[in-house]
Amino acid sequence: MIPPPRGTVSVARGLSKLGVCSRSEGERLVEAGRVRVNGKIVRDVSVRIVPERDAIEIDGKRVGRVERVYLALNKPRGLVTTRDDPQGRATIYECLRDASLPFVAPVGRLDKASEGLLLLTNDSRWSANVLDPRSHVDKIYHAQLRGLIDDSLIARVAAGVAEPDTGEMLGVKRVSLLRTGSRSSAWLEITLDEGKNRHIRRLFAALGVEVLRLVRVAIGPLTLGTLAKGEWRRLTNDEVRALSPASKDAPR
Repeated sequence: MIPPPRGTVSVARGLSKLGVCSRSEGERLVEAGRVRVNGKIVRDVSVRIVPERDAIEIDGKRVGRVERVYLALNKPRGLVTTRDDPQGRATIYECLRDASLPFVAPVGRLDKASEGLLLLTNDSRWSANVLDPRSHVDKIYHAQLRGLIDDSLIARVAAGVAEPDTGEMLGVKRVSLLRTGSRSSAWLEITLDEGKNRHIRRLFAALGVEVLRLVRVAIGPLTLGTLAKGEWRRLTNDEVRALSPASKDAPR
């Protein structure tokens, strides 16, 4: 197989890199015949382009690199972390409905039942850096668990747990007891530096412990702070830089 020319990306990937839309939305636009590249309609999603050089139009309007946007959202429980949900469930974009913002995509996910700090951006390079396991960006969660949580259970969590069905090892970077409200529940603080799907819920399910609430309170140096549930704010330039040590495009 002949490798693609250096510096080129697929049309849909190019639209995502420019911050115009997600890659999947770009693919749908291409397949619908709504995208022109250098004056020609493109319907093949595998066509390669140079986003910064080629003339790209959507519905006859020229598109180019848009303003880079970096947001922190306090995701409420009950919303799914996606742009469009095939099941018609409410999504995190309900929280951005009245905002005058360009397209932004979530940086990672929180499942429907989870809540707390979620980042969104149209800077795909910055997002990839945050999500890259090699970046070792800590993510801190507060988990409310049903039942009496003792030192032995915390020690088992700290040691890592093998999931019975898959044998996959589910580890944590740190775990500590936050508080016990009563004998029926307790809160733990858990730090991860990896992002396996439903990591914490699967870990406690393997131990036979029910997670009542799961709140992400920090991503790297960014904390949820006093941001109200369902509200969002723009990150400061310093906050963006703090999560993009290798990015030359971070605001200065």
